[in-house]
Amino acid sequence: MTDLSEAHLEAFLEMMSAERGAAVNTLQSYERDLKDALLFLRSRGTRLITATADDLRSYLSHLAGEGFKSSSQARRLSALRQFYKFLYAEGLRGDDPTGILDAPKKGRALPKTLSIDDVSKLIGQAEAEAKSGDDAFSKLRMHALIELLYATGMRVSELVSLPASVLSQNGRFLVIRGKGNKERLVPLSQAAIRAMRAYGEALREKEDGAASPWLFPSYGKSGYLPRQVFARDLKGLAARAGIRVAAISPHVLRHAFASHLLANGADLRAVQELLGHSDISTTQIYTHVLDERLHELVQNHHPLAKQAKKQD
Repeated sequence: MTDLSEAHLEAFLEMMSAERGAAVNTLQSYERDLKDALLFLRSRGTRLITATADDLRSYLSHLAGEGFKSSSQARRLSALRQFYKFLYAEGLRGDDPTGILDAPKKGRALPKTLSIDDVSKLIGQAEAEAKSGDDAFSKLRMHALIELLYATGMRVSELVSLPASVLSQNGRFLVIRGKGNKERLVPLSQAAIRAMRAYGEALREKEDGAASPWLFPSYGKSGYLPRQVFARDLKGLAARAGIRVAAISPHVLRHAFASHLLANGADLRAVQELLGHSDISTTQIYTHVLDERLHELVQNHHPLAKQAKKQD
């Protein structure tokens, strides 16, 4: 029997162009992906227009085996879905074999983070600027923001909306109100306490009796510093510290906080509590740090690994 797969593929592309106005690049992508599937199926003695769900699963498995990323596999499955919907709509098939196929699972991207050296540079730059005379209030505020963020791993929304009442807390801990209005207790470093106190003194002088309920007040609608303003100023600080601006954001500092704790032996459950994650599966994205630490531990301390190093 004559294989009409290529003829139906051409008809599909014509429909996508004429009826849906698909761009040239889109059409070329569909053609490339579908022809790749056609050639694979043909090599197995199967026609594209008569392929079953199992045939298409084999094709997706083949892509995975060839090292294609899940995003590339998902794109090819999307092209196949469109093609078989066309065949079904035209009465060329009585079913859609892609209807019961699951999209390839995308691997969870590792969070961006900073090295301990880069964080030290950033904090050092903020501290040095806070000691200069020009625009002292803004620089003291930035220093306090950076120290608090890295010391606690707070979400940026939690940081900028801290109440002014935290200045009256003399302890080493800070109560943070997070998602779902849940409160959690986080410890403060001595550096964060000093930076917050210095900023608090400057804030009292600036307010001159007209106290705001917020630790980082502003004239905006919310009454406190917008997180976008902090993110912008943070990038400026990073540039002055010689850190790649594209690599920095408030959220990256939160990731650095978690990664550095785990790399230095912190328990995953403890980090979960500090970050305010309701589910530990959210915190487990940082387990790549634990994996690296365990690998290093084995390499440095396992007797067989030590023996192998001596032989080298």
